[in-house]
Amino acid sequence: MTPAETASAPAAHDAAPAAAGFGASPFADAYGEQARFASADTDAGRLADGFAAPLTDLGILEVTGPDAVAFLHGQLTNDVANLPPEEARWYGYCTPKGRLLATFLGWREGDGVRLTVPRPQSQALARRLSMFVLRAKAKVADRGTELVLFGVGGTRAPQALAALGLVAPGELALARAGDATLAGLPSASIAGAPSRRWLLCVPAAAAASTWACLAESLAPASSTAWRWTEVLAGIPRIAAGASEQFVPQMINFEAVGGVSFNKGCYPGQEIVARSQYLGKLKRRMYAGHLDGAEPAPGADVSPAGGGEPCGQVVMAAPAPGGGTDLLFESRIDAVAAGGLTVGGDSLTLAALPYALPA
Repeated sequence: MTPAETASAPAAHDAAPAAAGFGASPFADAYGEQARFASADTDAGRLADGFAAPLTDLGILEVTGPDAVAFLHGQLTNDVANLPPEEARWYGYCTPKGRLLATFLGWREGDGVRLTVPRPQSQALARRLSMFVLRAKAKVADRGTELVLFGVGGTRAPQALAALGLVAPGELALARAGDATLAGLPSASIAGAPSRRWLLCVPAAAAASTWACLAESLAPASSTAWRWTEVLAGIPRIAAGASEQFVPQMINFEAVGGVSFNKGCYPGQEIVARSQYLGKLKRRMYAGHLDGAEPAPGADVSPAGGGEPCGQVVMAAPAPGGGTDLLFESRIDAVAAGGLTVGGDSLTLAALPYALPA
């Protein structure tokens, strides 16, 4: 068991779909309840060929009502008012000091908006958003008992999705069939080649039959393997240990399209805008690899020669070839100097899949 996979990890959400229901072994780590399969996780080639993972550590918040879109537009870092019904976007939720409480993938569903959220934080985030509804005709609900998420990727995934009546959409586009919604996500480089990925949301009542259909032609993969693909895609998920630590630009969130600088006010907007337009950014998020065990979110990144920490781990996951791949935030000058460590293990830089603004 890794340091991030301990008894002190956040308790699993009461409504989390049981990993055993998908034929997986359950365990909890710093990101929530996980589903583990032994078959595909250590073989990047099998993942590239096609995989499906039950995402027992992720849930859905849903905001509904006549004012749902206007309410969220005033709370999140990206434009909600002009979100097309067949498109998904990245969103951040900040404190008044501009520090990220969470990052979401969001899309419209009927008269409302759905937001993906780490299960350990879902109830707290629902309560916090609800505090600011005030007179708006909007209702914030944790849909963890009613909706289930699957991560799907690889070469054979479109054919498996077609068996569910879904045409695999492009990046940040949506496809629907009945009550199922499929969102295209950024690709991840698996086994040396770009691998397409999708997030599938279905009603809990359809989860077992959906999983059976996917598992007929795709390798069952652990939820931690899906998190590994998130790391490779360079899209940060804010777990509890990293909450309220980062202004969006510190984790490249504006570079991946998660921040609009012309949408108007939201909590922390002035600080986020000041970080963008006044002075030079001194901190960024980078990708890296450790030969050691997986560190928890928020773990220190330090110079090898000692001294004060220069950054923090944003998220990490076991790599199929051994060791850990991770996203970490750091002072830019410390990364340029080299020789960084996490928990005493040497940190090797890896390439991000996108270019950072100059």
